[in-house]
Amino acid sequence: MRAYLHDGDLFAITENEDLVGVLLAIRADDTVEIKNLAVVPARRGAGIGRAAIEALAERASSEGVTRLIVGTANSSLDNLRFYQRCGFRFAGVRRGFFDSYPEPIVESGVRARDLVILDRHL
Repeated sequence: MRAYLHDGDLFAITENEDLVGVLLAIRADDTVEIKNLAVVPARRGAGIGRAAIEALAERASSEGVTRLIVGTANSSLDNLRFYQRCGFRFAGVRRGFFDSYPEPIVESGVRARDLVILDRHL
């Protein structure tokens, strides 16, 4: 499950020298995939995640990347809303992606079954 941790770039998100989040991005040709983005609960909603995505977009664009992608569960309603607010659009669905997980994932009363892919052209 964490096999991809060493495949990309892990960025520390800091605020006044305090670690407040992390972002893991993996490049493949002209695309960068956001594999993980996490902000400590006490700092969510303060624009930190959005700023991290904007910094990644700027850096990636300067390196010739033309597209960012991210995948999240169909049940991750807050994530879907967040990424759309950051300029991502629906690009596809991997049906049944979470069906083989040993334990069902349920968020806000919705079972995670499909992986929703979003992208943002730079």
